[in-house]
Amino acid sequence: MASGNDIRPIWALPEPATRKPRYRREQIAAAALRVADVEGFDAVTMKRVAAELDAGTMTLYYYVRNKSDIVALMQDAIMADVLIPSEEFPAGWRERMSAIARRTRQVLMAHPWSLSSLNEAQFGPNAMRHFEQSLAATTGIGLSGPARFELIAAVDDFVAGNALHSVESLTRAQLADADPEMVAAVMEYGVAQLQGGDFPELTALYGDAAGAAADEPPPTPPLTEEALSSQFERGLQALLDGIAARLNIR
Repeated sequence: MASGNDIRPIWALPEPATRKPRYRREQIAAAALRVADVEGFDAVTMKRVAAELDAGTMTLYYYVRNKSDIVALMQDAIMADVLIPSEEFPAGWRERMSAIARRTRQVLMAHPWSLSSLNEAQFGPNAMRHFEQSLAATTGIGLSGPARFELIAAVDDFVAGNALHSVESLTRAQLADADPEMVAAVMEYGVAQLQGGDFPELTALYGDAAGAAADEPPPTPPLTEEALSSQFERGLQALLDGIAARLNIR
């Protein structure tokens, strides 16, 4: 059984060796991810994960010390999905960074709760592999170490911010679909605010979008993951354009 007094990260601890393990760390992580994806991150407890594995809670303590260990395993499993297989890694720094960015966003969108729930997770081996892959994407382009780090950080920040915004937008869209009366009330309030004259830029923008007077609500295009992905791609390429121009790289 893992000792709760050992402060080392779970990665520094050997897996149980006194008998053949019934559960591998990958299985524990997968079970915890299933719980979080269906029931939310707060539902991830030692008892709930043990039940998902069809095991007793005390059995789980043989493999992990506490929920923090489970969270670390979850984060590392997510980072494993972010990694691009070597045979799929494209040539060229821009194509490589684009591929990493797309894969990262795809995985984050598949686990939307992870954007705000894994901030305290211990970085594991797959997080290091992800950073190693990002460094490999920027090798041989004539940048210093700090410049490569800034390039990677800029792309990572854009991906995380876009994914968070996309999750919020899709959640709001789902709530709106479920409560059209609320949407109508919000639109009515918004139009009333435009009529007050305090928002001239919004009034002009919405008037142009509607092709009519500003006291009419503008048409709203359907909000879908496909539309958000297209927006992400345009933003990613604009960011890489700016990075290439600023750093004078091709």
